[in-house]
Amino acid sequence: METVANKNLIKGGEFLIKDITPEEIFTPEDFTEEQRMLIQACKDFLEKEVYPKVEALDEAKDTSLMVSLLDKAAELGLLGAGVPEEYGGMGMDFNSTMLIAEYLGAGHSFAVAFSAHTGIGTLPIQYYGNEEQKKKYLPKLASGEWKAAYCLTEPDSGSDANSGKTKATLSEDGKYYIINGQKMWITNGGFADLYIVFAKIDNDKNLSAFIVEKDFGGITMNPPEKKMGIKGSDTRQIFFNDCKVPVENLLSERENGFKIAVNILNIGRIKLAASAVGASKAALSHAIRYANERKQFGRLISSFGAIKHKIAESAVKIFASEAATYRAGQNIEDAIKMYKEAGMSDSEAKLESLKQFAIECAMMKVHASEVLDYVVDEAVQIYGGMGYSAESPVERAYRDSRINRIFEGTNEINRLLTVDMILRRAMQGELDVMGPAMAVAKELMAIPDFGAEADTSLFAAELKAVKNFKKAILMVAGAAAQKLGKGLGEEQEIIMNVADMLIETYVTESVLLRVLKMAQKQGEEATALYQDLARVYLYDAADVIQKAAREAITAFAEGDELRVMLLGLKRFTKLEPFNVKAARRRIADYLIEKNEYAF
Repeated sequence: METVANKNLIKGGEFLIKDITPEEIFTPEDFTEEQRMLIQACKDFLEKEVYPKVEALDEAKDTSLMVSLLDKAAELGLLGAGVPEEYGGMGMDFNSTMLIAEYLGAGHSFAVAFSAHTGIGTLPIQYYGNEEQKKKYLPKLASGEWKAAYCLTEPDSGSDANSGKTKATLSEDGKYYIINGQKMWITNGGFADLYIVFAKIDNDKNLSAFIVEKDFGGITMNPPEKKMGIKGSDTRQIFFNDCKVPVENLLSERENGFKIAVNILNIGRIKLAASAVGASKAALSHAIRYANERKQFGRLISSFGAIKHKIAESAVKIFASEAATYRAGQNIEDAIKMYKEAGMSDSEAKLESLKQFAIECAMMKVHASEVLDYVVDEAVQIYGGMGYSAESPVERAYRDSRINRIFEGTNEINRLLTVDMILRRAMQGELDVMGPAMAVAKELMAIPDFGAEADTSLFAAELKAVKNFKKAILMVAGAAAQKLGKGLGEEQEIIMNVADMLIETYVTESVLLRVLKMAQKQGEEATALYQDLARVYLYDAADVIQKAAREAITAFAEGDELRVMLLGLKRFTKLEPFNVKAARRRIADYLIEKNEYAF
């Protein structure tokens, strides 16, 4: 896409050590007219088909209603949007499939069923299947003729997926794998025609993956689980009792299942981030409309400062999360193109690009899911007592939101993974973290340069603040790694502190670059409100980073080292005074006038 330059130079995790320009990132404002038509198609589908039936979905006694909605989505091509055209799909690029995830993300239980089918149900075959498997199964999945589910989690193996006990044994005639075991929390389990099943062959150390048709037999299941939220999503325990799977239905190679699971989860994480952004926008719009209708003390509650704060802070978080999510999504798409130009097949290129940006996928899953939790919580508060009533749309949004911090790897696991992946890449020489970290350590001992002439261009001071955030990360992570060595892996609190610093820095940089890119095209005056959004987010992020860093530093440093690092932290998180209350008021007033989230 012409709107993004130097894209091939950006690697996963490189944001920590590289200055990124607005021209190098993709923003939602760069979407084409065709992609905007796709957004409208998704909105229309929810309005016409899903929203009138959300209550019926939650109360349904069987799966027929959900299946019928998936069939209607298939008629629009939505189930096969990312499937290559040669296998019956639409062959859309990665960020277009992200758009679909976002705008269907407001569809409550339907969004879960949809993402399970199109993501973890279909993509293992699309990315890892051989030609025969793709030809046999992808057209059925893209058309919606068959529905898919993904069977990884077991009663005793959740986050530690490779510890699963489900077994596959080769039959005496060598024609089948006989699978025995139990899977749980299987989305779409009750109506799926095809399951991606993970099991260990004999006494293998690692999982293998299998394409299992329901008609193979030997498959039973419990009734649907009763859940806090996403009640319309069919979730079951699945039992495999001497299920005979033809040997040709082994997916990829033996013991490659754990690798498949990890890489498919990378996709699931970034798509979940997009979905959470869409759900956040919908929840905030409900809250704004209610605030514009509800009167207390003779005034609309939208006129009160406390309510405006809630509306504005929610909008700031959504706008920033959206910026970072699509920045990462386009980085993935750009990497796919680069790898294909280098000679990789389509599926190989996609897998390699997702592996390259696994750090960003993990970060955005955490950020967007926690933004959604914040937004729905504040939406319930704006509704007051009505927000606690099942008659309000935000009550369902509140309950449905909570699972997202558990889906696709818990947020705690994703925080640990974020730091672990950066450290591993640094040790392997893929990211030059040591050089910048040593430079920061040297800077701590130097006298600050107070005489430098200030750059007065738009966001110069803010982007300098982001540079300092990166220095804070390098200071804390570098000192912790040096002081604790291999023992750092056991200090999960410190690792999660560093992860929070990384996430907030990445998102802050993303929102600043997004608005700067807008200002370069539209002018500073036309983007004044967007500048407010970015500056408020920066202000909030500085507090998060400062607190996380202080907690980490005081956990492993003492004496002179502690004092020097705390002084450095104060320098690296210092901001110029900014009237955030006035900025939030301007943001809230605009949305109150528009009567919805309108950025």
